Amino acid sequence: MSAADEILDIVDEQDRVIGRSPRGVAYAKGLRHRCVFIEARDAQGRLFVHRRTPTKLVFPSRYDMFVGGVVGAGESYDDAALREAEEELGVSGLPRPSFLFKFLYDDGAGQTWWSAVYEVRCELPVSPQREEVAWHDFLPEAEVERRLTQWAWVPDGLAAYERLRTHRAAD
Repeated sequence: MSAADEILDIVDEQDRVIGRSPRGVAYAKGLRHRCVFIEARDAQGRLFVHRRTPTKLVFPSRYDMFVGGVVGAGESYDDAALREAEEELGVSGLPRPSFLFKFLYDDGAGQTWWSAVYEVRCELPVSPQREEVAWHDFLPEAEVERRLTQWAWVPDGLAAYERLRTHRAAD
């Protein structure tokens, strides 16, 4: 099955399921669905950063400071977070990511999804999927901050990153 054929739950403004749709149709029609964003850090606290492959359905060739993706139909956010983190990092046996908060991403141009943000410590050697990740590295937070204005980032990841900084500053 291709990524475009994956079935997603379609949700309303309160994150209640109102239907189901193939992923490609959901993207094409701007149907609200669910996604997970997982901040992965190594044993030294460096942040996993990667550039998406040019074949990705959404935001191809952009940089991201999260691993993650869509939540499948009937799947919980928590299960999707672990599945996506292990898939994108290319590891198994990762600790279950810790849920931090959820927000509604809406770019105002038809791309909208409920976004659950998580964090996880990855002390395993990573081997990201070549069809998902074109480049990767663990970078110190200061390096990520310097690159925010230099690299083309996924806009939903930037929104999640800004909210995560605010979330941590409030704690």
